[in-house]
Amino acid sequence: MSTATMLIGVAYVLSTALFILSLHWLSDPKTSRKGVMSGIVAMAIAIVATWLRPDISHHTDISRHLWVIIPIALAIWPGVWLSLVPITAVPQRTALSHAFGGLAAGLVGTAEYFYWFYHEPSSFTTFRMVAIVAEIVLGYLTFTGSLIAAAKLQEIKWIPQRPWVYPGQNIVNLLALGAAIVLGAILIVNPSADWAPYAFAAVIFLALNFGWMLVMPIGGADMPTVIAILNAYAGLSAVAMGFVLDNKLLITAGALDGSSGLILSIIMCKAMNRSFANVLFGAFGQVQQSKAGGEQKSYKADTPENAASMMEQASSVVIVPGYGMAVAQAQHRVRELYDQLTKRGVSVKFAIHPVAGRMPGHMNVLLAESEIPYSDLVDMSEINGEMGQCDVCLVLGANDVVNPAARYDKTSPIYGMPIIDADKARTVFAIKRSKNPGFAGIDNELYFLDKTWMLFGDAKAVVGELVKNLQGENGMH
Repeated sequence: MSTATMLIGVAYVLSTALFILSLHWLSDPKTSRKGVMSGIVAMAIAIVATWLRPDISHHTDISRHLWVIIPIALAIWPGVWLSLVPITAVPQRTALSHAFGGLAAGLVGTAEYFYWFYHEPSSFTTFRMVAIVAEIVLGYLTFTGSLIAAAKLQEIKWIPQRPWVYPGQNIVNLLALGAAIVLGAILIVNPSADWAPYAFAAVIFLALNFGWMLVMPIGGADMPTVIAILNAYAGLSAVAMGFVLDNKLLITAGALDGSSGLILSIIMCKAMNRSFANVLFGAFGQVQQSKAGGEQKSYKADTPENAASMMEQASSVVIVPGYGMAVAQAQHRVRELYDQLTKRGVSVKFAIHPVAGRMPGHMNVLLAESEIPYSDLVDMSEINGEMGQCDVCLVLGANDVVNPAARYDKTSPIYGMPIIDADKARTVFAIKRSKNPGFAGIDNELYFLDKTWMLFGDAKAVVGELVKNLQGENGMH
């Protein structure tokens, strides 16, 4: 083994260790910045070490180096652009990152196959072909699936937010995936046949088609889980790419990515008391038909002035943040509300549901941006035991995660999902943009309780009014 090869191996081991430490540090808000830097350093070491491999660095053809330099240069602008998106757009930015990762894996697998087909057919082995087929199927379906997820999260008009379904859709989707797998199996057995490139192109087409078909029937409420699952797919495609390129670091990094996405998916499904199959094929979020002859329920609206007065006199206030807070970018106004209440000796805590928002940890990230003390962010399992002693619960743009129907209504699509027990508080104020139901497509029973008062309007504007009233403006003393 040459000295250069040994040093590259050491660099790969160091990079792997830093990737592992990055995941470890990112699990704690106090060390998260260190985790981000660790990941950046690990990736930089990996790129430089790969570039210095003898088969690349010692090659006299300058094009070998250009194929490294040009993609890096082209990636700088979109990378900077993605890093500057507002914190409320992090979910769709994450989905786009998965899309790019899946596309990269798919393109590498495609390039490797056609290079071997035309120049080194002897390189085809059963193991390599299995890896290539897995790489392109997972990579390309992750690409189109992630693009649809990003479009749903961005609320692009021509992409429906609720599930897009038609009769027999799951069968059609599974047949498309099955066709890709069957064609892939045929390719594995006959990788260098004259017709093989056409079969390979068909596998790519079927994988691209299956990706968007998989995500279109999934409603926005399931996006946190979908993002985690796509993360797992992207990681697995990277593992397959590592086997194709015989790169141990890529295998390790992909395994870390894939396993973390899988673990997160399991956590998300557990938080909703649902299975993977139900998330992927259940079309959760279809508009539910109103029950014939059902009682027409009505909301009770209130004013920010009365709500501020009630919160000022309370001993404890629990705020339940949701996607409405993110859309309105109200987190900084929420910090002002927090300051005004705590200054008056009111205990203020934030009840965090695992799937609130549009990605895992969405609410935590937003509240951390506004420098809410992390000690006042309480998980659902812990805060529920305190809700009976809560004087005022402020539901801030959340909907399905506080719907009591999840406990008793077996016909509800959210039946069995653990919720934050907002209805057990003495008084509830709910800030909502409109009377439209949440992503589950059902009315929230919480909003019709005698103890609940609605504050309709943009979350940022309504919370701003609450703050003004607490500060003594608008005549309140």
